[in-house]
Amino acid sequence: MSDIILKAENISKQYRLGLVSSGTLSHDLTRWWHRVRGKGDPFLKIGETNDRSTKGDSDYVWALRDINFEVKRGEVLGIIGKNGAGKSTLLKILSRVTSPTTGEIKTKGRIASLLEVGTGFHPEMTGRENIYLNGAILGMTKKEIASKIDEIIEFSGCQRYIDTPVKRYSSGMRVRLAFAVAAHLEPDILVIDEVLAVGDAEFQKKAIGKMQDISKGEGRTVLFVSHNMAAVKNLCTRGIVLEHGKVVFEGSQSSAIDFYTSLGLNKFNEEARHHNDNGVVSNFNFTVLKENKEILNSNSILLGARLIFNFNFNIIKETNDLSISFDFFNLQNELICHVTNEDSGYYISKAQKGSNLNINVITDRILFIPGRYFVNFWIGTAHIETVYQVENIFNFQIEQSGFTKRTKPLPTHAKLYLNTKWD
Repeated sequence: MSDIILKAENISKQYRLGLVSSGTLSHDLTRWWHRVRGKGDPFLKIGETNDRSTKGDSDYVWALRDINFEVKRGEVLGIIGKNGAGKSTLLKILSRVTSPTTGEIKTKGRIASLLEVGTGFHPEMTGRENIYLNGAILGMTKKEIASKIDEIIEFSGCQRYIDTPVKRYSSGMRVRLAFAVAAHLEPDILVIDEVLAVGDAEFQKKAIGKMQDISKGEGRTVLFVSHNMAAVKNLCTRGIVLEHGKVVFEGSQSSAIDFYTSLGLNKFNEEARHHNDNGVVSNFNFTVLKENKEILNSNSILLGARLIFNFNFNIIKETNDLSISFDFFNLQNELICHVTNEDSGYYISKAQKGSNLNINVITDRILFIPGRYFVNFWIGTAHIETVYQVENIFNFQIEQSGFTKRTKPLPTHAKLYLNTKWD
């Protein structure tokens, strides 16, 4: 127990939709009367799961429900989940930005939070002044800040603008400075919510390196929320997965990422979603064929296979410079490749009203690493304006085949298989 630096016990957070507080005098009086009699809040018995994609019947929603976990000193905990799962709400409670409806947070030591770009920065003050202000907010003394300020400025990469008001900084510069302050002023627990997505690739690499130094070299604790699974895998020692405000998995970072990825399998049970934006296209049909031109009746494809995408549609409004593309994604929603009609010099300069287009797209060998993938389809004009699109038009599973002589499975952390000849 002496190694436990943070403990969350039965944390729940309830909100009333659309209004601040209860919104009605009767609800406020009811809550007051229950408090006077020493009883619990009666409205905690109602409320619905926080599923933002569905319309509910209750005015109350549980952003978090019965969250329990412990974090040890020096541990880096990754908190992952879809948008709206409750990750940011949990971090705000841990940082004491907001209080839980029920439950308790127990911590040992000082917490520094980086929840949003430039949190606690005053736009009229210079970068240097904001370092002192932000450090004071994080509970540091002026002497502590002064001893670290040169190191903070150098790490942020904002030396040239450090005496310029922060309102003139770009979002990337603000997040660099904010992260530099939080990382260098020696908090016992550092809470980071997706802010590194604002920085460029060089800074992200630098920041992840600093967080690794903080946790491994200095033995401090990091709570890290990100949709970047590669960063979570490289940085974190353990992970929890949130869904609809509840912890649905807790374990090693690799296991947590695998579990989170498996949630995306629901996409493969969904129907294709068609969006006809401005009435240019009608009677759209799509078929996937094998290399021998037989219809593909399975979603399983062998590594190295070739496919033919056949689609046809009617033009009901004359259109110039018609553009067509496919986007291939893996289960982490990472774009694996983008295919467009220009790739082979195929152009549709004018599509006549009343015409029917029947198009075949013949792929080369598909050498994605074995796993699950889905495809989105898009039709537009001049690669700018959308006229028709289909989400999840096709999904498939790549299986390892005799195309590679490798006896062991291909590494799942890779994206593509590069075919080579050895002599």
